[in-house]
Amino acid sequence: MKRILVILLLVPLSLWSQQVADPDFDYKVTPGFVEGERPLILIDEAHHNFHTREGRYAPFAKILQDYGFEVRSLTESVSSKELTEVAMLVISNPIHESDMGNWVLPNPSAFSTKEVKVLKKWVRQGGRLFLIADHMPFGGAAQAIGQAFGFQFGNGFARNPQVQGWDYFTKRDKSLLEHQITSEIDQIATFTGQAFTIPDKAEGLMRFAKGYISLRPDTAWRFNLETPAIDIEGQYQGAVLQYGKGKLAVFGEAAMFTTQLAGKQRFKVGMNAQGAEQNAPFLVNLLDWLFDQK
Repeated sequence: MKRILVILLLVPLSLWSQQVADPDFDYKVTPGFVEGERPLILIDEAHHNFHTREGRYAPFAKILQDYGFEVRSLTESVSSKELTEVAMLVISNPIHESDMGNWVLPNPSAFSTKEVKVLKKWVRQGGRLFLIADHMPFGGAAQAIGQAFGFQFGNGFARNPQVQGWDYFTKRDKSLLEHQITSEIDQIATFTGQAFTIPDKAEGLMRFAKGYISLRPDTAWRFNLETPAIDIEGQYQGAVLQYGKGKLAVFGEAAMFTTQLAGKQRFKVGMNAQGAEQNAPFLVNLLDWLFDQK
């Protein structure tokens, strides 16, 4: 326990607040749609999101554009009107207004009951939802959406006390599970996210191995020897679900899908990091699955 506290205390909240997108990362994407077909994707920016289309998720948005999507921002509350003609909605790390600059429990839902109902109906009728909810407070802010589809977010910090550095899900230790999405993928890197449980009909992609725990502080990034630690072996950080006519992709870590330069030293976090070379092709495989391209 002391070792994991040391590791996490070396990565303070101020470091994550200094994240910027890496402008030098370039991943060549084979378009997934025929010429002239550009399904519309919205990236949520209406819920104080930590990751936005032109901000920390700009590299993510570029891959979507290169794949063949028209990518815009959602700047209004979720409604049937706003989702008209939308092929997929991406929600990454929303925050309730009360948590802005104050990551302390409790972490209320960033979405109203009405918005959650609209999302559930929209997916059931054929929409695609890409939901990303990182460590506290983001898991709490997205909890209502996850629960609507049977996912239970932990809203903690998932780490292994015996592992230094980032987390790796691999085929070798069976933490990266066999699936169409993980075809030809051997390793995925993630960067301090949360763990969640999945409904029976969901398909797990990234499952925590023995030794992983979820630290549950009352204030983000403030840990001590009294911080609750929960065993999360067998819980997940990535899963997908066919829901009615639609599909969901749910992940408990956001940096894995972008490229960031963090802190004054601008060290690489995300698809540009050493050991994360297969994260970008994993994202493309995920898009293929969401839109039945293979």
